[in-house]
Amino acid sequence: MTTVRVNASDTVSIETGALIVGVHRSPDGLRTAPGAEGLDQALNGRFADTLSAVGFTGRPEEIAKIPTFGALPAPIVVAVGLGEEPSGAYDPELLRRAAGAAARSLAGTADAASALPATTAQQVEAVAVGALLGAYAFTRYRTNGEKRPPLAELVVLSGAEGAQDALRHAATVAESVTLVRDLVNTPPSDLWPARFAEIAQETGGKAGLSVEVLDEVQLKNEGYGGIVGVGQGSANPPRLVRLAYSHPEARRTVAFVGKGITFDSGGLSLKPAASMDWMKSDMGGAGAVLGTLLAVARLGLPVNAVGYLCLAENMPSGSAQRPSDVLHTFSGKTVEVLDTDAEGRLVLIDGIARAAQDDPDLIVDVATLTGAQIVALGWRTAGVMANDDALREEVVEIAGAQGEGAWGMPLPEELRKGLDSPVADIANLQPERWGSMLAAGIFLREFVPDGVRWAHIDMAGPAFNKGEPHGYTPKGGTGAITRTLIGIAERYAANGEDRHTL
Repeated sequence: MTTVRVNASDTVSIETGALIVGVHRSPDGLRTAPGAEGLDQALNGRFADTLSAVGFTGRPEEIAKIPTFGALPAPIVVAVGLGEEPSGAYDPELLRRAAGAAARSLAGTADAASALPATTAQQVEAVAVGALLGAYAFTRYRTNGEKRPPLAELVVLSGAEGAQDALRHAATVAESVTLVRDLVNTPPSDLWPARFAEIAQETGGKAGLSVEVLDEVQLKNEGYGGIVGVGQGSANPPRLVRLAYSHPEARRTVAFVGKGITFDSGGLSLKPAASMDWMKSDMGGAGAVLGTLLAVARLGLPVNAVGYLCLAENMPSGSAQRPSDVLHTFSGKTVEVLDTDAEGRLVLIDGIARAAQDDPDLIVDVATLTGAQIVALGWRTAGVMANDDALREEVVEIAGAQGEGAWGMPLPEELRKGLDSPVADIANLQPERWGSMLAAGIFLREFVPDGVRWAHIDMAGPAFNKGEPHGYTPKGGTGAITRTLIGIAERYAANGEDRHTL
C-alpha cells in the first residue's frame, strides 16, 4: 500500500516526483485552490493559460499533467479539477475523489506531494484516504509486467493541527478497505469458505481479536440450517466465523453480520452465464465485516464489537439443496426454499440469530443481497432498511459522511404476506418480482428478536465496479460499506453514555 506522510514544506520548494494541485473553474477562468500558493508565480503566471491550452476545464476529477521545465523541483504538476470553488468548507468527499483520481494517474511514480486543500485535520484525512484508495492495484495474478506499480509515497503538504493523528486514522481505514478489495478480487478457486476463515484467523489474531470458527460438522450439530443448506452442494464446505473485540471502557456493543458467499452459481436455480462471471464478489459483506473488526481493534475504539462471517459456496450438485426443501434455522424457525439463488438471506438469518445472543445494542447486516437493489438504486448507491426509522436515517447519514452512497428504503408491511409458506414458517422468496429488495429486508427482519435494533444494508451494486475506475474507486472490488461500518462503530464509541442514540 502507498505510504503517506505529512510535511509542512512550501509548495514550490518541495522535492518530489510530481506535485498535485487542485484547480477550480470560475466565470473568470481557472484558478488554483488553497494549498497551491506561489505556484502560478513560479511558472511565470502561465499555469492557468497552459491548462486552458490543453483543454482542461476544471471539472471534478479531471486530470492534466503539465511539465515545469525546471521552474520547480517537481518535474511535473498534476492538476486535478475541483469544480466551482465552494462558498464554505470543502466537502471531504470532493477532496477524497480528487486525491484518488490524482493518485491513479501517477501509477508507476515513485513519489508525489499533494497541495490539495488540507488546512484542517479532516481535510488531511480526506486527502490521505482518497490517495491511498486511489493508488490501489490488484496485481497478484499479473505475470507479464504490463501493470505499473502504484504510487509508492505521497506527502500531504499541511501544517494542520492533528494532521499526524488524521494520517494514522486514514491509513488504518484504508488498510481495511484494501484487504476487502483484495478478498473480493481473489478468484473463487483461491478463496473458498475454509480459506476465508483461515484469513480471518490470521489477520484477526494479529490485530488482537478473538476468533472462533465453526466447521460444517459443528454447524450441522448446532442447528445452523441456513448456512448448511446453502453450502451442502459444494465440495468446499461452509464456515461461520465469529470475531470479537472488547474494550475495558466500552459501554455498548455493536454486532455486524456479513454475507460471505465465496462464489454464487445460483445453486440448482442456476444463474444465467452473463450474471455469474462477477459472483466472486458475493462475499463482499463478510469482507466488509472482517475489515471493520480489524479497524476497530487497530484504532482501539472504546466499544465492544462482534462480527459474523457467514461463509458458503452456492453450487449445483447431487447434494445441493432443492427448491421446496425446508430448512431448520438457528433461530428455531423453518424456511421453505423456493429459489436456491435467494441464498444470501439464508446464511444471514443464522448469523443474525446468533448475533442476537451477544445482547448487542445494534445488529447491522451487510450483503450483496439482491439484483433488485441495482435496478432500484444503481451501481453506486446501497439500500438501507431497518426496524427503526431513526436508525435507518442515521446509517444513511454515516454512509454519506464517509462518501459511500446509501439511500433509506421502507419495509412495507403488505409485502410480508408474499413470503407466506404453506409448509413452513416462511418462504425465502415472494412470487412477484416487484419490491424484491424490500421483501428480502422483510424476510431478514423476521429473524431479529423483539427489542433488538437492526439495520440491513444491501450493497449488491456498490461492492463491485464493473465499469471504469473513478475517483478513488478501482475497477473490480471496491471495499464498499467498510468505511460506513467503521463509522457506525466510532459513533457507538463516541455516544457510549446514551444507549438509545446511534
